[in-house]
Amino acid sequence: MERTSPAQPVVAGVVTALVGFASSFTVVLTGLRGAGADERQAASGLMALCVAVGVVAIVLGLRRRVPITIAWSTPGAALLVTTTGLDGGFPAAVGAFLVCGALIVASGLVPALGRAIAAIPAPIAAAMLAGVLGGLCLAPVRAMLEVPAMAGPVILVWALLYRFARTWAVPGALVAAAVAIAVTTPASGLRGLDPWPVVEVVAPVWSLPAVVGVGVPLFLVTMASQNVPGMAVLAGFGYRTPLRDVLTATGTASAGAALLGGHAVNLAAITAALAAGPDAGPDPSRRWIASVTAGASMIVLGLGSGLATALVLLSPPLLIEAVAGLALLGALAGALTGAFAASSAASEGREGAVVAFVVTFSGATFLGVGSAFWGLVAGCLVHALMRRRAPAGPAPSGPETVRRQEARERA
Repeated sequence: MERTSPAQPVVAGVVTALVGFASSFTVVLTGLRGAGADERQAASGLMALCVAVGVVAIVLGLRRRVPITIAWSTPGAALLVTTTGLDGGFPAAVGAFLVCGALIVASGLVPALGRAIAAIPAPIAAAMLAGVLGGLCLAPVRAMLEVPAMAGPVILVWALLYRFARTWAVPGALVAAAVAIAVTTPASGLRGLDPWPVVEVVAPVWSLPAVVGVGVPLFLVTMASQNVPGMAVLAGFGYRTPLRDVLTATGTASAGAALLGGHAVNLAAITAALAAGPDAGPDPSRRWIASVTAGASMIVLGLGSGLATALVLLSPPLLIEAVAGLALLGALAGALTGAFAASSAASEGREGAVVAFVVTFSGATFLGVGSAFWGLVAGCLVHALMRRRAPAGPAPSGPETVRRQEARERA
């Protein structure tokens, strides 16, 4: 076996954290603001998520000696963008975050709950996610129409890096956006930046519409779009992950972060390969060092959450949404593929996926509950309605069957 450089897994861990943070922190801030958080609450939520991600990654990595990379729920943050005007404001969203954390813990402790989630047709869950992501992924187009001088360079940098250095495409776009903000912001505005981390405790408010419309969809999206793919990535590199430990740890951390404004943490899906793959060293038994380093790096990055939030607030909101939309294009492509490619050979199941996508993408709210929940419900109902029964096979023809048939005829 090739000798492992002591620094290789450490470097891989730092890169994992940088890519994970830079590629999606704008999505998190946009989502938290969409759910009603003010500037301080959003900054506190981002910091809390970084610390929760780091603590869980360090604890699980040291305990299991497996490169278990943890991340915040990026699709969950995109879901929050659609929750504008939530009755009860951000405290109601925090109550929903706590319920989501409790459900994640329960899915680790109660196997039947995990099986129930797995019973949701995969195309329906993927279509709901695509509907959630679709609106945010339109932001780059809208930004080109409204702020072309700022959005144009950002999109160009993203496109070039996506072609030649895909891992750094979104961080590069973020740097381009930061340059554009610095160039167009008066010096007095830049001097007002507060780089210090913010801690803001948010007392939860319990609201049934928020729990049903935010907490349950957040749980489903996190499980289906993060934890399940994350397990698959680790299995692909030959690691058997203790799912019970992962779910109880991430669910508990999610509940703790919720009190400071964070929404949910989970297994990493995309950046998991950076810490579990060959980039973290040729010796698989030492790659856990990369995930632990990534966790420590995320805690350090969390200390800069105040500066990151201030930078976002200096920019036109649509520009940051555009960066977030670019970050989610890959996730949207995967969701659309999962929703419709599986049913390409036969039309069965396609109608439910289409309905789930359309209802979720509409952004409609009914009874105070957001469109993601109704999209999932409508998709499952249509799927059940359109499901065809398996054609009846030929009648069995054993000797006992023949005797029974003769007896019925004589009767």
